[in-house]
Amino acid sequence: PHFVRVRNAVRHLRGDLAVGLSGGPDSLALTAALVAEGVHVTALCVDHGLQDGSREVSEEAARIARSWGADAEVIPINVAASAATSTEAAARTARYRAFAEWGGHVCVAHTMDDLAETFLIAGLRGMTAGMQETAEIEGAQIIRPLLAVRRADTVATCAEIGVTPWSDPQNDDPAFTRVRVRHEVLPLLGEIVGGDAVPALAQAARRTQAEATRMTATTVPLATKDLPE
Repeated sequence: PHFVRVRNAVRHLRGDLAVGLSGGPDSLALTAALVAEGVHVTALCVDHGLQDGSREVSEEAARIARSWGADAEVIPINVAASAATSTEAAARTARYRAFAEWGGHVCVAHTMDDLAETFLIAGLRGMTAGMQETAEIEGAQIIRPLLAVRRADTVATCAEIGVTPWSDPQNDDPAFTRVRVRHEVLPLLGEIVGGDAVPALAQAARRTQAEATRMTATTVPLATKDLPE
């Protein structure tokens, strides 16, 4: 049933698509679903080189994708962090630039849980943030088909199809704000509201994004002659 939910989310996609495949449960479930739905998939397995054995993780992800009938490439990148940019942000920028260099549309496996977490973290930084299903990031044409799918579904999908996902140790490192939001803040909010807080936060994120898109579309720039002297 979990794999069915993931497949339903990608069923509208057709043609040749790439997938950012880390080897984690979200991207493995996405890749498997696209292949099962008849999409010609190229798995882009980016090796950030930030952890021991990262090359082996990328190679294993590529091997799994090929075993399902997808094409796969391992792409090594250099991550240049600075005092003004965190390693996480620098890795994200370098990854999307690699996707842009590859060309074409690239699917990434952000889930509803990611959407809710991003919305909360942005709010704590005094900003608003949502995620669009399609977006251009660092020149890459990105598709996020799993924004209505829960992380629990991607994890369970891997169990259903008999594949063992890679577990990124950074996903349990409390030094990262996202990790503490995921493991501490969201469960506490669930206790406070007496249920799962993720769907409501994700809905708020979608409305925020929709309003931002509407404002961008309806804003008409002033002509130079209309500006005050």
